[in-house]
Amino acid sequence: MNLSKPYLTTRSLQPENQETPIQFIKNNIISERLFFRRNHFSYPNLTYSSYWLPVNGHVRNPQLFSLQNIMSLPSKALTVVLECAGNKRSFFEPKVFGEQWEKGAISQGVWKGVPLKTLLQLAHIKEGALEVVVEGYDVGKRTDTDKVYSYARSLPIEKALHEDTLVAYEYNGGPIPFKHGFPLRLIVPQWYGMASVKWVKQITIVNRAFSGPFQTVDYVYYPKKDSDEGATPVTTMRVNSSIKKPLDREILTTGVHEINGIAWTGKGLIVKVEISTDSGQTWTEVKLRNKDQYSWIDWSYDWEVAEKGEYTILSKATDSHGRVQRKEPYWNRKGYGYNGIDRIKVKVE
Repeated sequence: MNLSKPYLTTRSLQPENQETPIQFIKNNIISERLFFRRNHFSYPNLTYSSYWLPVNGHVRNPQLFSLQNIMSLPSKALTVVLECAGNKRSFFEPKVFGEQWEKGAISQGVWKGVPLKTLLQLAHIKEGALEVVVEGYDVGKRTDTDKVYSYARSLPIEKALHEDTLVAYEYNGGPIPFKHGFPLRLIVPQWYGMASVKWVKQITIVNRAFSGPFQTVDYVYYPKKDSDEGATPVTTMRVNSSIKKPLDREILTTGVHEINGIAWTGKGLIVKVEISTDSGQTWTEVKLRNKDQYSWIDWSYDWEVAEKGEYTILSKATDSHGRVQRKEPYWNRKGYGYNGIDRIKVKVE
């Protein structure tokens, strides 16, 4: 191992959950080696040679696609950020159970594939279709039951028919890596990563609400600790930002230091990022770069500090829908959707 290069931070091994070292990555396209890994079960066993994708259910013309069929259809490539719904879970107060992700359950790259809409149109959806269920080959027992489940999620028909919801087969110009969903995975821009089902096994159109456990038990905001009152589904990413440099608890000298990071949203575009170097008493708007529709944006600020001491640095993003990163995150007992103002502390000597 080359110790001069960053590597993943392990959160669990069975199943494998690993975090991107986001603070040490300068590129906006994340390599396979450093793309975060989020799994509910062990990796599935499947082979390229026997792979077929059924599209069935509430349709007039069920389909069975080979990979060659899919790859011959009109395709598109999109740079998309994928964020685990549990990203930054470790920062919630009071603490919540689950993988204690810090800032690195987020990555992005270029995904190429066929719009899901194309496959659904070939199957001729019947009137009254409500949702599209996408099932993966990953399967196992949940911790809350002895039953065996495959990982499956549904999309509302409108989101499934969005022109940029993809059945992807390439990542960064090559086949999707096995650990990230080879040979096919769903890519749902602007939604948290749980919607982008890996190792797609089957697509089923239904005329009722899907009630699988990864839809109705997990990936639900429960605002109360001891009851399900007020529960709402996890869907669109919240507006968010992360400080990449300096590192939390870093020791600096007086002089000029670059503060930089990323910001992203599930609605519209990031239009403003502000930072504070005095614990939020005053805010300064910073420079933004690369305003792409589905990717994070880079931001930076040159901080001139003349006085020694300890400083709390904050970052706060605003999107084009007027959504602003919250002073206090929306607490929920499963720890999803953390988007509190990001903060680090540094010491200047």
